[in-house]
Amino acid sequence: MDPESKQLLEKTYSLVEENNSLLRKMRRAQRIASFMRAFYWLVIIGISIGAFYFLQPYIDQVEKFAKDSGATITQLKNLGSKLH
Repeated sequence: MDPESKQLLEKTYSLVEENNSLLRKMRRAQRIASFMRAFYWLVIIGISIGAFYFLQPYIDQVEKFAKDSGATITQLKNLGSKLH
């Protein structure tokens, strides 16, 4: 093998090693990004479920108030129609 071919082969080898290193780093970053995205959505869903669980008693109170108010309004309408 002549020196010029050997030098070209060594340069190609070093470029291949550098390329392989960069590709491994990119793949590692992609895996970490995928994990973080899944973790992000799990946190969002968890917070949503937790907020619903925490707010459920207040939602029930508002719902009961709305039903009672509707019944009271109906009773007032019936009372008003009986007075006329």
